[in-house]
Amino acid sequence: MTTKKYYFNNYCYWPSNPKIIIEFLGGSYLSTKPDITYKRFIKSLVERNYAVHACRYFPEFDHQSLAIKAWKDFKSCKKLLSNRLGKNLISYRIGHSLGSKLHLIAPDGGRNCKKFISISFNNFGASESIPFLKNFSRKFEFNSEFSPSPKRTLKIIQNTYIQKNNLLIKFNSDNLDQTSELLNCLREREEDKSKGVLLKGNHTTIASAGLREDLLGEWADDNFKRKSIHKICEIIDNHS
Repeated sequence: MTTKKYYFNNYCYWPSNPKIIIEFLGGSYLSTKPDITYKRFIKSLVERNYAVHACRYFPEFDHQSLAIKAWKDFKSCKKLLSNRLGKNLISYRIGHSLGSKLHLIAPDGGRNCKKFISISFNNFGASESIPFLKNFSRKFEFNSEFSPSPKRTLKIIQNTYIQKNNLLIKFNSDNLDQTSELLNCLREREEDKSKGVLLKGNHTTIASAGLREDLLGEWADDNFKRKSIHKICEIIDNHS
């Protein structure tokens, strides 16, 4: 039996005796309701006896602040589950798009997880991510960029991120993906063990049609997405 609770900005899915905790950060805007936008992915993980903590956050320019807040909330949820079970579990961190960046710039540098899985890593600047922003900022004479900037983000990862066990998943039709840049950055570190996997799909392949399914039923589900999400969860299970 699995219980679903909402603690510390996280939708917490707790099987009766989970084997591992998944700390999941979704992409920008999708992250405002991850229990719906990543419904199929979360369900597939729970069926494999993972406890899932899916963080809810709202996009802002200060990505470092978002990363710190999410990291603290994950710690609080992990403590709640540990108290409930009477034991400590190891955790895996999974990020999609912006969520991958937030995990990578967390305050602990990846120390407190067993491994990290990045899906469709995105590190574009504000003007690329928000099309109208460049012209808007010129018109009103102000500078606006994500913090840390794309260049600074890669520098932080190279200098402070110490987790060696990283799996990077990208899709062959994803125009927003920057996984190759991330993989090159990680491999510049000593004793790095990062691996890359290429799958068929696009930037939102991992995002389920949760709302559409709720309204229209199982027939409205996308069979390709269903199979792709199942494949991703198999890869997560088998990665060491």
